[in-house]
Amino acid sequence: MHEELRVAAYAVCVRDEQVLLARWVAGDGTRRWTLPGGGMDHGEDPYDTVVREVEEETGFDVEPVTLLGVDSVRRSYPRRLGARADFHGLRVVYEARINGGSLRNEVGGSTDMAAWHPLSAVAELDHVELVDTGLRLWRERPRTGHLAPGPRPARP
Repeated sequence: MHEELRVAAYAVCVRDEQVLLARWVAGDGTRRWTLPGGGMDHGEDPYDTVVREVEEETGFDVEPVTLLGVDSVRRSYPRRLGARADFHGLRVVYEARINGGSLRNEVGGSTDMAAWHPLSAVAELDHVELVDTGLRLWRERPRTGHLAPGPRPARP
């Protein structure tokens, strides 16, 4: 089994009871809402990653103001020629404040749309579980930066 590690940084941006989300486009064309953010480049600091990724995906300049926590996920999925991948995602989640820029959609990237959504409507959106994790970190603000174990939402 091929081991894959991906380290990424994401932002929870909330204002006026709305959260900023980006619509991720999967390889099969499926579109689901996620937190703005993404993978770290080699040698890049997670703080710089989240600033860069939020600007790329939403058009906003942000300032990470609080490290909310670190989330770890592990999945197995098929690879070419019948092999399987053991994927481990390490996700650094910040609360971020918008300091400038203007809302726009990413062109030619992993997302195709950015939008503000009422916090009260997030549950009804087709979204990845990272949105729930990030909002739970934002609401609960665990002292350790780690959420208590519990069932994760099922992935379609």
